[in-house]
Amino acid sequence: MTCKLGDTLSNGREMLRAAGVEDSAREADRLLAFVLGKDLAYLRLNSHDPLAEDVSNRFLELITRRAAREPFSHLTGKRAFWKSEFIVTPDVLDPRPETELLVEFALAHRPRTILDLGTGSGAIAISAALDLRDAHVTGVDISAAALDVARANAQRLGATNMTLRQSNWFSNVTGQFDLILSNPPYIPQSDMDTLSPEVRLYEPHQALTPGGDGLDPYRIIFAQAAVYLGQGGRIAVEFGIDQGPDVEQIAAQHGYQDITLHDDLSARPRVLSAQIAN
Repeated sequence: MTCKLGDTLSNGREMLRAAGVEDSAREADRLLAFVLGKDLAYLRLNSHDPLAEDVSNRFLELITRRAAREPFSHLTGKRAFWKSEFIVTPDVLDPRPETELLVEFALAHRPRTILDLGTGSGAIAISAALDLRDAHVTGVDISAAALDVARANAQRLGATNMTLRQSNWFSNVTGQFDLILSNPPYIPQSDMDTLSPEVRLYEPHQALTPGGDGLDPYRIIFAQAAVYLGQGGRIAVEFGIDQGPDVEQIAAQHGYQDITLHDDLSARPRVLSAQIAN
């Protein structure tokens, strides 16, 4: 039986609403537009048109997966970040808008060499490389599977001025850099059960939490980064809600100066920057 586009879309919206998906109507619209290869305006202008059975079935499959709280980006395979769309898979974190603060910091200081620790999908490193063509960016990650995703993104987006390497933090890093960036795993183990199903069930736990109080990556990074920063080099790291004072203390304990907190779009401290002591 052939269904009209508008009726199929209404059913999809209701399935997502019943599943508790935030902004369910818009997500259903975007999924049907994705399946059709059309924009959202097409849905409004053609709501009375019949849908082919294969299109309707594909849409229902994606709606069912989204209702099970699988991330939207896993259904479409891409996520917008900064100025590009990045391939994402269950092997990498879904890039989030607040992380763009790290790219903004890089562009403000225009370093010639950048190290991105825990690069994941490569969103930070590739975004910086594309906007700073005279710079060279190195992205490292402990996960070989994540690096495969980053390589695919770098190739697809044309980020030729960068290197990707497997490394457990600094274990396979050589040389010095003008800027070190990182969005490390920082969620305390005790908070993992409070995360949304999209994050808790589908994103790689290794990239979400280091266990314990969530601060161990900062202890490692600030203890070792000075060796890999050139004279006047800077470091910028993302952290979780309420972790700012703890990360500030860790940076200060290791002798960094010009320690500054930067707010995200919700006016909450989200990134700490610091400079190596002269």
